[in-house]
Amino acid sequence: MFIATLLASPARANLDRVAVESLRNAWGGGQARWLNPGIAAEFALAEMPANRWEIWDDLQALGLDLVVQKAEGRRKKMLLADMDSTMIEQECIDELAAMAGHGARVAAITARAMNGELDFESALVERVDLMRNLPEAVIPQVLKERITYMPGGATLIATMKAGGGYAALVSGGFTAFTQSVAAHLGFDEHRANRLLTSCGKLTGEVARPILGREAKVQALIDITSRLGLTAADVIAVGDGANDLGMLGLAGAGVALHAKPAVAAQCDIRVNHADLTALLYIQGYAATEFA
Repeated sequence: MFIATLLASPARANLDRVAVESLRNAWGGGQARWLNPGIAAEFALAEMPANRWEIWDDLQALGLDLVVQKAEGRRKKMLLADMDSTMIEQECIDELAAMAGHGARVAAITARAMNGELDFESALVERVDLMRNLPEAVIPQVLKERITYMPGGATLIATMKAGGGYAALVSGGFTAFTQSVAAHLGFDEHRANRLLTSCGKLTGEVARPILGREAKVQALIDITSRLGLTAADVIAVGDGANDLGMLGLAGAGVALHAKPAVAAQCDIRVNHADLTALLYIQGYAATEFA
């Protein structure tokens, strides 16, 4: 048994009954269940539709997302989330670089690294070096003035934790940011790289070993083992090439507003909805949100 979930951006709420019922009828699905009027609906299917991605393309043009997955085990016990451009709307390293006068240069490197065009570790080292001698006091300033949270994040975490779930933040960014983001959103733990400082300034170096793609996979393995869970119990979310390992290993790997090269390698792609989409695809109705 499979479940098809249709999703719209909560800001637009443009998912109408005609779109849902037309697809349900075309695919011979079960009765539609509205998880949130105008925003999310689902119906059961006996088998995976052969034209899933063709329909997905058609719905994308309408500003709608479509997820088709196995019904069994879709409600997860753990969230494993990337931070930059996932739980927050910015890339922290780009915002730091802007304060150092290297914003455009670093943003270009970040975009290529997240699209898988550059080696993550060497790209990180190159970008951090450009922030040598930047005052450490700039970090709380960036957090206060330049960082905004992805809509739906706090609701996602609170709802999963209310059901006994666990939430971990794993970032190729920096602990100076993850500790604040994790505390604000309610994560149970966080892992990231550590910027080195001396005399109140960034040294332009990052502590080794550098947390990249493989470290995110290892975090999934370590945390699930400690909690007595399996990878199948995890819903992971990210947007960059360094997230692909954990997205592929998790029971549900969600490419959220991801780079095209990254989304193409994931079965669950959310381009229009916000982070509450991760609740809807687990079968939560809006009335169950914490």
